[in-house]
Formats: sequence, structure tokens, C-alpha cells
Amino acid sequence: MESFDIIVVGMGPGGEHVANTLAERGLRVLGVDHGLLGGECPYWGCIPTKMMVRAADALAEARRVDGLAGSVADVTPDWSLVARRIRDEATDGWDDQVAVERFTQKGGTFLRGTGRVVGPGRVDVDGRPYAAGLGIVVNAGSRAATPPIEGLDKVPFWTNREFAEATALPGSLVVLGGGAIGCELAQVAARFGTTVTVVESAPRLLSPEEPEASERIASVFEREGITVHTGSAASRVTGGDDHVEVTLEDGTVLRADRLLVATGRETDPAAVGLDSVGVPRDAEVAPIDDRCRVAPGVWAIGDLTGKGAFTHVSMYQAAIVIREILGEDGPPADYRAVPRVTFTDPEVATVGLTEAQAQAKDDGVAVTTALTPLGSTTRGWIHGVGGDGFIKLVADPGRGLLVGATVMGPAAGEVIGALAVAVHAEVPLDRLRSMIYAYPTFHRGIEDALAELGQPS
Repeated sequence: MESFDIIVVGMGPGGEHVANTLAERGLRVLGVDHGLLGGECPYWGCIPTKMMVRAADALAEARRVDGLAGSVADVTPDWSLVARRIRDEATDGWDDQVAVERFTQKGGTFLRGTGRVVGPGRVDVDGRPYAAGLGIVVNAGSRAATPPIEGLDKVPFWTNREFAEATALPGSLVVLGGGAIGCELAQVAARFGTTVTVVESAPRLLSPEEPEASERIASVFEREGITVHTGSAASRVTGGDDHVEVTLEDGTVLRADRLLVATGRETDPAAVGLDSVGVPRDAEVAPIDDRCRVAPGVWAIGDLTGKGAFTHVSMYQAAIVIREILGEDGPPADYRAVPRVTFTDPEVATVGLTEAQAQAKDDGVAVTTALTPLGSTTRGWIHGVGGDGFIKLVADPGRGLLVGATVMGPAAGEVIGALAVAVHAEVPLDRLRSMIYAYPTFHRGIEDALAELGQPS
């Protein structure tokens, strides 16, 4: 049995960071992945999709010139430019040679195969055993969830992967799922000329976010010609390679050239062998402590832990595990202020608790909220068309602290940074009110919202 100091099962961003760092520090590291080294984010997720969003936003801005800066006779979308950039700049044609060489040049060993934990300090890779002297780090990631819809298994459909690899977009598209992925890709496709219909079984789009964000994004979609069906799930799917028919629970029948399934992500700890170290076989996520330990000598990071299916969470946890393995000091994990951004236009960025989450906490704390429309700020008024949005704060008045915030608008993902610091560091409301906010900026709306924080709701 070949032995290493550390075996990393799953080389997505967090796993890659652990493996590269520990190899640089002189440990013998085996990295295992059945797919591309780097995982979902650089090849099918964060990077390619934000290239799409950037391109789609450029089209939208061009169409806003009329009445704001002059006139544009014609805006002609060309998806081939986006596809070429994704292929050439982001993914190297979905080739991970550069990433593999980066790891092996640091002294690491990479195996392309399916790794599975078979006990403390032991990993099986496609039937071959390996030993880990110091421990195992599992970063198995997640996969696109496929809902149990009649006929779906018989109809070709896209997930985010097929969308990222597409060299052309269809004339029409039905999107199942009105969450972050579904909304981002729906808007991208619509701005490139596709006729888009979004189906969301929940009562509103972006259901984890504040209802004010759902209302505004629905209004934006309506203006952009995107049809939205909420509160009724798909019950049956039929079709073939060039057409699809989706029947909703309320009897509505939708027809399109292509179906995109964006109904969330799923994880399976047992599939990667964590049941061998005490995780229940039916567990949906891997239970971890505040140092990301699943069991002695076994750590889990990333989507598998259920702390947020975001690259930034995986990287945050990777840093904790690296310190643990190297015996270095550092704080434990703290998930009170995990930020997230939906890169629609306008963006929706959240940190901490929403109003509903804060009210649902069984701690007897009264909640105060304040909402400032972006259009009421000077920068929002200057921005004009395309400036839909707001800043909403959720506070614990007893402690005088923010416990959550949502920003919707242009560059909301950047504005949320200040509020993430406030929630994470528990900056007192009085201190936030006494700050100087640059004028005229979008983030100056934080000052207006702080002034409006009133009595418990």
C-alpha cells in the first residue's frame, strides 16, 4: 500500500488549495479527482458563468444608451464571442494540464480516478488502496440535482455544464428553477435573444433572499421579456433532441427548443466513503466541527459540509484545515457572516440573516429592519436606468448590532463587503452611524438605512 502524508479526495478550489499549500510545505500529498483538477468553479461554474454575465450586461448597457447618452442603431448579440472566451481564456478547452502541472511541480502526486474513504487513514482509488499518515481531506463537491419529474430521464436537457459548453444558444428555453443559477442563466440567455420561460415551484424567485429582492427581480424579468411561472412545479416532461414540452402542475403546457434544469445542487457523503468514519449513510451533508473535522484525522470542506455551496466557503474552510494539519494557530470557523451574491442585473447580495430568518430564531430577540430604495440615494438617482434596487438592514436592537443585510443593485456584490465586515466583526450600530460614507456612492445608502432603523417589528 503506497503511503502519503495527506490524501485530498476532490480537487475543487478548496481541495486544490489544501493540496498545493501542503505540498509546498514539504508534505507528501496525493490529490485525487475523477474530473478536472480545479472542479466545477473554473470550468463550468463561477468563472464561465460570470463571463456570460459580463457579456450579457454589456448588451444591456448598450441598449440603455438611448435616452441616457445618445442613440444606438442596433445591438447584435454574438454568443460565439462568449463561447470562444470561455473555451480559450477560462477553461483551456476544458483541459486541466496547467493545474495538474502546477500541483505536481510543487511535489504533489495527482491521480485521475474515483477516491473513497474506506477507514481512518485509508483511501481506495478505483480499487487500489492508499494510506494517509497525517490524515484525509474530503472536498467531494456537489452535482446538479435532478428533480423527480415524469419523463425527465428520457429527455435530453442542459445543466449549468452544458450551458457553459454551448457554442450556440437555442431560440427558446424553459428553465426549471428560479434560484441563483436559474435566474443568472435565464437573464443571460434572454439578453442574447433566446425566448426564456422560468418555472419556480416556490411562491417567488430567489426564495432564500428577501421578498423585496424577489419582487424586483420579477419586475426586471418582465421588462426584459422573460416569462415567469411561480408556485407551480413541473409535473411531466416530453420531447427530443430539438424540442421539449413541459407540463406544470396547474395544467400549463410550455414548449421550447431546449430545457435547462437548475433546481439546486446535491451532495452524498456516503458516496465518498464518509460512512466508514461514522457519518450516517443517509446523511445529506458531512457533519463537521468548528475545525472542519468529521472524525479524527478526517476533514471535510466545501459543498459537502452544507455551510454554503460557494467557492469562498470552501477556500475559507481550506485555510482552517491547512492550519490544523500544520499545527498553526488560528480562529475556528465562524459562519455568522457568510456572504453570497446572485449575479443577475441588478445583483442581489446578502450576508448573515434575512428578516425572516432573524424572526424565526427562538431566542426572544426583537428584530428591527430598515430598507432604503437605491433610487432615493444620490448615486442611484444619477445612475438612472438599470439602477433597480435597495439596501436592507436587519438588526438586533438589544445588542445594537447588525445581524444581516441585503443589497440589490449595480455592484451590490461589492457594496455588501462593508456590511459583511459589520456583521462578522459585530461593529456597533452607533459606530456604523458615526462613520463617513463617500459621496456620491451606492454604499452611502447604508448610512440612510442606518438612520431609518426603528422599533422592533
